[in-house]
Amino acid sequence: MTGHLAKMTSKLIDGQVEYNLPLGEHSLALNPLIGKHLTLEFSGNINCSECSRKTKKSYSQGFCYVCMTKLAKCDMCIMKPETCHFAQGTCREPQWGEDNCFVDHYVYLANTTAIKVGITRHTQIPTRWIDQGANQALPIFKVKSRIISGLVEIALAEFIADKTNWRNMLKGKADSLDLKAKAAELIPQIEAKLADIKLNYGEDAFERLDADVVDIDFPVLEYPSKISSFNFDKTPQVSGTLMGIKGQYLYFDTGVINIRKFSSYEVTASY
Repeated sequence: MTGHLAKMTSKLIDGQVEYNLPLGEHSLALNPLIGKHLTLEFSGNINCSECSRKTKKSYSQGFCYVCMTKLAKCDMCIMKPETCHFAQGTCREPQWGEDNCFVDHYVYLANTTAIKVGITRHTQIPTRWIDQGANQALPIFKVKSRIISGLVEIALAEFIADKTNWRNMLKGKADSLDLKAKAAELIPQIEAKLADIKLNYGEDAFERLDADVVDIDFPVLEYPSKISSFNFDKTPQVSGTLMGIKGQYLYFDTGVINIRKFSSYEVTASY
């Protein structure tokens, strides 16, 4: 099975994650392959996921340099939503911004081995949590735009992390935490900043949620004690027994590989 890689797709079914690996027009079901031998071989070809132009390097997880500099979804404000510049009239693609940034977003707490704060569009629940390798997640605010979600996130990030320690995440399952208690502890500490957000963006800028914690169990036979990462640019063939999947990582008995990092690489999968 040959095609260009894209990030793994996932479904949460009764708390268990089921994965598929997109390869161009093909989709490979991965859960049935856990415990079996799998080989991924990079052909040397990388084609932009937007324009299909051949590129020597993949930028922003799958784009050529030209598309990376032109597309709104590749702008820095996607990584740092509090820096949104739509109101200044400088959005790269105003219609894309309207469709994707001025829609409901959620601010959440996640447990990836330690507690962190994050944001996601309403359409990306629970995909975003799965991609981060979170074993628990709790949405705590619903907000009306991406920039507002970013402002709430950076307020909370003064007290907890806003990034995942990917090495720790890959080494095991997170111990359960009381995310609701943590939310009850954190939110009063940002009340002044929440009041400022409502002052600037309206009383309907956000709403506090009383949601249930989502538990996520990843299909992993055995966690590695030491993380050794594969890189298609250095090792075109990745092969071994597939030991599990977590986040966007495949665990082999020979090392791990971050599939999302190699979006748009042409790869052949054999098993």
